Amino acid sequence: MSILANPETRVIIQGITGHYGALHTRLSLEYGTRIVAGVTPGKGGTRFDEKVPVFNTMADAVRETGAKVSAIFVPPPLAADAILEAVDAEVDLVVCITEGIPVKDMIKVKRAMEGKATRLLGPNCPGLTTPGEGGQGCRIGIIPSLIHKKGHIGVVSRSGTLTYEAVSQLTQRGLGQSTCAGIGGDPVHGMSHLEIIQMMNDDPDTHGIIIIGEIGGSSEEEAAHWIKGHVRKPVAAFVAGATAPPGRRMGHAGAIVNAGVGTAAAKIQAFKEAGVAVAPNPSLIADTLIQLL
Repeated sequence: MSILANPETRVIIQGITGHYGALHTRLSLEYGTRIVAGVTPGKGGTRFDEKVPVFNTMADAVRETGAKVSAIFVPPPLAADAILEAVDAEVDLVVCITEGIPVKDMIKVKRAMEGKATRLLGPNCPGLTTPGEGGQGCRIGIIPSLIHKKGHIGVVSRSGTLTYEAVSQLTQRGLGQSTCAGIGGDPVHGMSHLEIIQMMNDDPDTHGIIIIGEIGGSSEEEAAHWIKGHVRKPVAAFVAGATAPPGRRMGHAGAIVNAGVGTAAAKIQAFKEAGVAVAPNPSLIADTLIQLL
């Protein structure tokens, strides 16, 4: 099993004809992802690489293909509207890769999604991968496919590059992954650490969990509190930004410490109190989990 998506999931790419949309559509198709449609207004009726039909709207794409997952590679000024179009088309999951969406636009999106069944991963995230058999699987986003191996470790992360690092370490040590999810580092975003961890905890195919956090916000502390009372699977974590000066943004827009809130020390302490093993540096993320296994 897996969470959110599997190798049978039918995927639509919004912005399929743009530079990055096209690049990662091709890489995902090579990995075996079932990309059944693309959406680019004004290019409906064409085919991407003579393989994937392109539609003018999400409503058309969903109606014709039955797909329930969308990946967004749309420029920042238009990305919020693209998310809302996918929500209106009633897909189950939207994975928004786009970086730099204005905060006010995402506030509008979050309010519009209240009470809706659609889940949002991102924005400004690397996406989602569920490895399959034979070096293929479902890749929705930009996570390098070659680092993956099918297995039983779930990975959830705010950092794109540290997601890749954790996955690569696991694979090099012979441990495959059930699902890898990057939630993104923007201050206004969709699914949280907690929501992903709850799903991984319920997934019988996930035997251990790696969490990668950053300074800023309270997502990690909320997850730690829930883990303490509910999770009996081995959990390891790493928190980036331990040396960040207060008040200075580090990397992601959401990675900023104000008035002592959201510090690395507070997050690390919360994890330790929850029984989560915390890696002292990025090179030991996988080894920290392996010691628990």
